[in-house]
Amino acid sequence: MRQAFSRQRRLDCKSTKNVSLNFECRHEIVPILSGLQHIYSEPALRDNILELIAQDVNEESRGDCGRPGMDYWQILVLSAVRLGCNVTYDALQDLAEQHRALRHIMGIGDWEEERFNWRRIHDNICLVRPETITAIDRLIVDEGHRLAPEASKKIRADSFVINTNIHYPAESTLIRDGARKVIELAVIQAAAWDLPGWRQSKHLLKKVHKLSRRIQRLASRKGPNYRERLKTPYRQLLHVSGKILRKARRLCDELDASCTDIASCLSVQQIRTLADRTEQVRQTARRRVLNGERVPNSEKLFSIFEPHTQLYKRGKAGEPVQFGRLALVYEDAAGFVVHHHLLPRDQGDKDVVVAQTRILQDRLNGQMESLSLDRGFHSPDNQQQLLGIVTGLCLPKPGAKQAAAQEATASVQFRQARQRHSGIESAIGALQAGNGLKRCRDRSEIGFQRYLVLGILGRNLHTLGRLVIAQQAPKSLAAQSQRKAAA
Repeated sequence: MRQAFSRQRRLDCKSTKNVSLNFECRHEIVPILSGLQHIYSEPALRDNILELIAQDVNEESRGDCGRPGMDYWQILVLSAVRLGCNVTYDALQDLAEQHRALRHIMGIGDWEEERFNWRRIHDNICLVRPETITAIDRLIVDEGHRLAPEASKKIRADSFVINTNIHYPAESTLIRDGARKVIELAVIQAAAWDLPGWRQSKHLLKKVHKLSRRIQRLASRKGPNYRERLKTPYRQLLHVSGKILRKARRLCDELDASCTDIASCLSVQQIRTLADRTEQVRQTARRRVLNGERVPNSEKLFSIFEPHTQLYKRGKAGEPVQFGRLALVYEDAAGFVVHHHLLPRDQGDKDVVVAQTRILQDRLNGQMESLSLDRGFHSPDNQQQLLGIVTGLCLPKPGAKQAAAQEATASVQFRQARQRHSGIESAIGALQAGNGLKRCRDRSEIGFQRYLVLGILGRNLHTLGRLVIAQQAPKSLAAQSQRKAAA
């Protein structure tokens, strides 16, 4: 049984909108809690958000029967605080159990000793789909634009890479990861169904680890003809890993004929998936190391467990190569991330900017007057199409001669937008350092998408809370911002 929030007044807890916050504290949780208070004080906005959460949480169950579960409002609060403050689930559990203002915002009194295990928090947050969190974020941005109506007129956009939580993807280590996991799952299923063939599993895994370490040492030390010397251990590694994969596929065929329970069928499917990914890495290693081919990045796999990971060479200082996914974000003059888009593996900035800008302009009902981008988004076709979407476009041309000619004929609005554009780097830095979007800590592609939108949700709630605090206590430390009024 679940409810939107507790409507019962308590003696040991103030109502959510009357909880006192310390506006002289500069910690990021203060604006977030202030933004949540503001949402709670707007019944129409609050009910719309909680209805969206209820649809996901009760997708396969009823909310009016069963044992008590976490309230929808509590799920929203903990979802916002998790990446709004960039904390782990363990730290979030401690906040939910010890932070007095946070517990009062959630509707939990001082006399009530409700416990929040980190697993319970994780399971409830993960019930909400990324599309639902995006819809909630749009409602929050709309509320922010009601408080700051001029903010949506000036927009700036840029892209950045969110790293996936993987180790450096050498083929030898990827083959080792795949063989290790395949053996682990195969041994469990073979023992459960009393099937032979895996008595030497530890010996095989030990050989894979030994060959992988040997390859890593040769690759790190290099030396004369190290590429030729790498071929021998790679051949041995491919031979041993191929033997493991053949045994795993035979086991899956035997299990298909005998197993009937759902858990075993899921394990068989998982073994086949991991074996296919490992085989893809084996073929890449064979082509690159043994045959001397240059394998394009589109045909490579950079993680056995996070197959959606992509390689980016963006020339960033200290990070010439990044492994993750590329995200495009649009920021308005008030600091709200008004739109975001996770780029597919086969597309770049130039491919998506026109379509995404048109989507944002339609969502803002044509209020966007100025848009600034960097030269990485430029193409003659993009320049023409974007001018049809927004009148005040700042899209620098690449190349010294083209840039100089454009600068000589630039309007005052172009120069002002160009000067303001560097602020998007500050917004991206805040998302990476303050909202955990430097490196995704969640697993799977759906987890990656949820992680991205939770980080943006936390940033927008922080911005909304700061606007509310600026109205209530404009001279307080929590209301201060480095953002220029002309931004």
